[in-house]
Amino acid sequence: MNTVYSLFQNVAAENRDRTAIIENERTMSFGELSNLVDLIAGSFPAKITSVGIVMSHRAEMIAAILAVLKCGARYVPAEPNFPTGRIRYMMEEAEVDFILTETSFTDKLSSFDVRLFDCEICGLEAPASEKEDTGKPELPAYVLYTSGTTGRPKGICVTNRNVCHYVRAFANEFQPAANDIMLQYSVCSFDIFVEEVFASLLNGAALAIPSTKDKEDVKSLMNFVERHQVTMISGFPYLLAEMNHLPHIPACLRLLISGGDVLRGAYVDRLLEQAEVYNTYGPSETTVCASYYRCNGGTVLKDGTYPIGTPVLGAKICILDADGNSLPDGETGEICIYGDGVSQGYIGEHAEENKAFEHTKDSGVIYHSGDLGYFLPNGDIAFLHRKDTQIMIYGKRVEVMEVEARLYQCSGIEQAVVRAFADEDGLSYMTAYIVPSAQDMRVSEVRKELSENLAAFMIPEFIVKMPQIPLNSNGKPDTAKLPVVMKASA
Repeated sequence: MNTVYSLFQNVAAENRDRTAIIENERTMSFGELSNLVDLIAGSFPAKITSVGIVMSHRAEMIAAILAVLKCGARYVPAEPNFPTGRIRYMMEEAEVDFILTETSFTDKLSSFDVRLFDCEICGLEAPASEKEDTGKPELPAYVLYTSGTTGRPKGICVTNRNVCHYVRAFANEFQPAANDIMLQYSVCSFDIFVEEVFASLLNGAALAIPSTKDKEDVKSLMNFVERHQVTMISGFPYLLAEMNHLPHIPACLRLLISGGDVLRGAYVDRLLEQAEVYNTYGPSETTVCASYYRCNGGTVLKDGTYPIGTPVLGAKICILDADGNSLPDGETGEICIYGDGVSQGYIGEHAEENKAFEHTKDSGVIYHSGDLGYFLPNGDIAFLHRKDTQIMIYGKRVEVMEVEARLYQCSGIEQAVVRAFADEDGLSYMTAYIVPSAQDMRVSEVRKELSENLAAFMIPEFIVKMPQIPLNSNGKPDTAKLPVVMKASA
């Protein structure tokens, strides 16, 4: 069956004694992981549809996710260090039946039904009866929340069929084998986590989960990689750029995948001689990645970035003009994606934005990404930038208008404008311009209020007090008249 759990079950049955999860102090075989999944699933109520996951990154977290999927429900992940208001909004909108968490995180979840998993066997006794696999291909697998334009994050619902499509696409391009080990480095609320976990385990490779201390800096991370013979890393371009500055990377690494933001040639020029390096592209709405580009032997574009390549197995990409017509090579238009990765779209208050998913007779559902790009003569695609105000900060999508909307909800602010700029390396940062209702307003208080509902990377790097916001002849903020706070490269 085309479900995440059925693929896992098949792999586990064939490889029960092989290692599935690697941590510093323990390993877990596929058989042991499967048993833990059954144990957790057996503790759930008879009917569940949506379950929150707020847990530390470890084997129990992976097992909990698979248990939710086995029961035909979707998981809704949130990092424990997310702002309380953001977690609450996500879990309420997704209508979770309960949240799987740990005792140390319950203060943030006081208004929800929680189930605690604090010990290595999750504090459970053996289930009275074996819970059957009730997953179906068309059922949602997860809801990931990204930045939204209304001041609220928006949830994207991805099905089991979508995830299984990507597992196959990954296997087709990267051919993970039994001796491969994937690093689990990403936060659980980002696409890279989906790639790390499912593209490894469901293809029979192992997953290595570093501790918080291992992730303190790139050298500590590389020590973990070498200690456990990790062979594959999927991460943001900035991680690869840090690795690029090292004298060498562990010889066990064979594959480095960059995603989540543009990949510049300067980020990986030394890595190309040490491993296969790929640039990838794909909005969350189309399940992890829609295209791949192999950088080894490839060519950097005039702007210093790599192309995003060609569609993955089971996906297609077209470049359309404003009227929906296909454009020839070299002409800039919107990157539109169709095929098996296109998700169900947005839930809750953002469902009206599902107009970005166009239903057609011939091509099925086409997702209009809002990204601009063009076809190169050889068939590769060059990515340019967003059509709207959405930007990438540290590899994470941020809707500038969401940040602006939140500023208006802070006490003591009469007007607010947020604009995005680029530093000397072309990396995005935000500056907020505010008109306070009282001159003694403290910027530190504004940042504190923002932190209650926005993740740290979403808070503007600079906040500028203004006597008034300059307007153009149309009555809109005149960006040209706003002072630009210059930022040097890191």
